[in-house]
Amino acid sequence: MLWLALFLPRLPLDARPCACSDAAPPCAVVERERIVVADDRAQAAGIVSGLRLASARARLPELVVQPRDPAQESAALTRLACSAGAFTSEVSLAPPATLLLEIACSLRFFGGVERLFAGIVQAATEQGLRVQAALAPTPLAAQWLAFAGGADAGFGTPASLDAAPLAHRLGVLPLARLALPAAQEKRLAAFGAGTLADVLRLPRAGLARRVGADFVADLARALGEIPDPRARFVFPEHFSQTLELPARSESALALAFAARRLIAALSGWLAARAAGIRECFLDLRCERTTGAPPALTLSLSFAEVTRDAQRIGRVLDERLARLQLPASVESLCLRATAPEPLAGREAALFAADGSSARGHAARGAGGATIAELIERLQARLGEHGVYRLAAHPEHRPENATQKNAPLARQDAQGTGVAQHGPRPLWLLPAPQALSEQGGRPQRGGPLHLLAGPERIESGWWDEGEPSAVGDVRRDYFIAVSQRCEWLWIFRSEAGWFLHGLFA
Repeated sequence: MLWLALFLPRLPLDARPCACSDAAPPCAVVERERIVVADDRAQAAGIVSGLRLASARARLPELVVQPRDPAQESAALTRLACSAGAFTSEVSLAPPATLLLEIACSLRFFGGVERLFAGIVQAATEQGLRVQAALAPTPLAAQWLAFAGGADAGFGTPASLDAAPLAHRLGVLPLARLALPAAQEKRLAAFGAGTLADVLRLPRAGLARRVGADFVADLARALGEIPDPRARFVFPEHFSQTLELPARSESALALAFAARRLIAALSGWLAARAAGIRECFLDLRCERTTGAPPALTLSLSFAEVTRDAQRIGRVLDERLARLQLPASVESLCLRATAPEPLAGREAALFAADGSSARGHAARGAGGATIAELIERLQARLGEHGVYRLAAHPEHRPENATQKNAPLARQDAQGTGVAQHGPRPLWLLPAPQALSEQGGRPQRGGPLHLLAGPERIESGWWDEGEPSAVGDVRRDYFIAVSQRCEWLWIFRSEAGWFLHGLFA
């Protein structure tokens, strides 16, 4: 087994919707009048965890403080767990600020441990979280390595997995960095132990009597001497995640960046469930002002079942680009309630770029699939503005085609079309009257009839319906104009008419 621990040292601060940017003043989170965590600029001024709030304000008068919110911390950890579902379904929570992933089964799929490690860390960083990550064969060892600084401090890196035995890798860790209970850390310090190696040299029986059996059991779990089962994170049945914005936003396009975090969590949630969606909803919760709705809901529809975060994001971008906000937005909520089964991605056996021949046939010149193109067009033109024409078994030309969903499969019972003569690709919205001289139809001069007539008649059954074609009696011909246009024309009791043009 191979465990990756993600420790979030600034989770109380990162989970808060405060704007901790270069332009904003230094900020910190407090609980019971003491500093829990501070940002980099506040730490540079001497604001450290455990410092009393009065002392912190004396050192840094411009310090902005916010109360700790455990609910938001839990929501941020849950959102990270959902996004981690894109890499592995073996996810475990280790509250208050650690996530554990068992990634041994994912190494080959993602191209090795280094790529997978970098991808998971990047995904966590894109959630707006400061991360200390580490790898180890046991979950507790990975946690301790992450507490000590993780890969940034040289602990638990992919390159160090086989460089030394686990006991030696853990031995260099300072006890002060392992988040041990204060009583245990104090008792071990009384023995003169400063690192975990000092502790491992002591007899276990004596440690159990003087420090506690729980600590000795933790040592055994970290070294893999006894099992350390972890409860799996239960991915929710329905996805609904809320993200508060650091500041009220009046620009729809500015919301896309924040929504990316929710989309990444949705994509991971779907991957863990081996599912996809055809539709999801983004609620824009607005500032309460007179006459403004409390929330505005955007429906994001897709031409086929998908869980691709980039596709979802592109459709959202198209919707937001044409959206006028009725009021400032305070928070976002992404919902998906109807996931559908979706198998893993396809790949050809011998294709160099990992894409199948059938995949190439469905992709455009820019690399986008037909489904992705349809989704973007629907986001711009509306869901009913993009459709597919399908043949319909009807002899009247106006009714010989029908509008279907862009990627809908043709009904096997509706594919049979009556035998008839040639039909033009371009049919006019309504027949256009042609002039007549000496019994010959005219269009920039007399038309030369090549083929016909083909009699099309009847249709009495819908004559009284609105916008229906009704009963017709027409003789159709294929004609050529003086400009070498191939035309589809007909003659009826009302005269000659142009109905279509051949390509």
